[in-house]
Amino acid sequence: MTERQPLLLQSDASDYEGSRGSAARPVRSSPPDNTLVNVHSEDSLAVHAAASGSGDEEHGATDKSSYNPTHHRTLEHPTSNFDTLVHLLKGNIGTGILAMPDAFKNAGLYVGLFGTLIMGAICTHCMHMLVKCSHELCQRFQQPALNFSEVAYCSFESGPLGLRRYSTLARRIITTFLFITQIGFCCVYFLFVALNIKDVMDHYYKMPVQIYLLIMLGPMILLNLVRNLKYLTPVSLIAALLTVAGLAISFSYMLQDLPDVHTVKPVATWATLPLYFGTAIYAFEGIGVVLPLENNMRTPEDFGGTTGVLNTGMVIVACLYTAVGFFGYLKYGEHVEGSITLNLPQGETLSQLVRISMAVAIFLSYTLQFYVPVNIVEPFVRSHFDTTQAKDLSATVLRVVLVTFTFLLATCIPNLGSIISLVGAVSSSALALIAPPIIEIITFYNVGYGRYNWMLCKDFLILIFGLCGFVFGTWASLAQILNDRTH
Repeated sequence: MTERQPLLLQSDASDYEGSRGSAARPVRSSPPDNTLVNVHSEDSLAVHAAASGSGDEEHGATDKSSYNPTHHRTLEHPTSNFDTLVHLLKGNIGTGILAMPDAFKNAGLYVGLFGTLIMGAICTHCMHMLVKCSHELCQRFQQPALNFSEVAYCSFESGPLGLRRYSTLARRIITTFLFITQIGFCCVYFLFVALNIKDVMDHYYKMPVQIYLLIMLGPMILLNLVRNLKYLTPVSLIAALLTVAGLAISFSYMLQDLPDVHTVKPVATWATLPLYFGTAIYAFEGIGVVLPLENNMRTPEDFGGTTGVLNTGMVIVACLYTAVGFFGYLKYGEHVEGSITLNLPQGETLSQLVRISMAVAIFLSYTLQFYVPVNIVEPFVRSHFDTTQAKDLSATVLRVVLVTFTFLLATCIPNLGSIISLVGAVSSSALALIAPPIIEIITFYNVGYGRYNWMLCKDFLILIFGLCGFVFGTWASLAQILNDRTH
């Protein structure tokens, strides 16, 4: 359906809520709409941390060795290995794949080819790191499952004494970047739909892209007033089918009459390489769905491993991204657009249908992306009102404001490639490449980093790579956006 389907949402609303009573033993369950829910509150983690994290270390180690988190999960609708693989593919494939040819333009044909495979390997390894830390911390805190922000919280809470005071800050930073990431995806979706519709309509009558964005605003607000994802299941199914059909037809166009490889640059300049990084990491950033998927599996032991679900899914994703980027750039060269659908022949009926179908699919998928940020902020807004009517009204106003906010951002940045690169460099790199090594270093502080401290060296290399991509990718994306605005 989309690259960040909000089955990843294990609500971080506890960041913004007031204190609650002590939680009972957490129970993990799946609601009817198959979204994944939080299994414990901030209080339950804090209470357990106070009892064991800073207490008797030896007793905690003994309890940890005998506790298996997977035996304490209660799942009403556990997913099979195949279901998990499908969700993993849907969580990583979306608008990012359509931008890969533009990424290859900024890297060069061969740098993009090998760089995308290497990027996929690093991102997959970071996903494994997060799952490994989650297992370790689940045993240490005797919790059946943890989400991304809770893993960050627990790692700091049981790490070096000087860092424990920052455990809540760590959890809120992860929550904030998840919010920024999803808002960024919503902006990309808004602009993607408007540009594809404009490309179709320009064949008949030309209007500025801002007009199409404004026309979309009303229907987008109405669609996002639907609060229960269960009612959006048919919408998601339609979006998934349209996406698959659009990708298949786009690929058939790319493979027709391919020019020689010497017609494109094998290596691009250093100035545009950060833009490649931002787009590539945007496309690969599916780390937010990893823990929810593993936590909801019937046989979670099959998720990792050399031939496990995670590696299988990410190999498929990496190969698909590389193929689309390679052949798309080879086909259209320096004229490739921020979305490959914009390069398809304008006068042909089939290519027009591809643009319309992808535009409709992404329009319908916006609600799923929007579900994550609105559920992070909504509990905070509702907590400021007393009556149920006032709470519901405030929640409705919040949805209207957030949709309008993404509309305004999309209006201010009319270059699709630039906004994709910016979102990837700022938030996706933070979640996919910077947070996992930091969490692993802190989590295994008392356990050890292996022979010759190889784990520590490896994590520092990934961290430096992520920080460089964050800084230079953000700088290059902002520079391109400002340059486009001045022209």
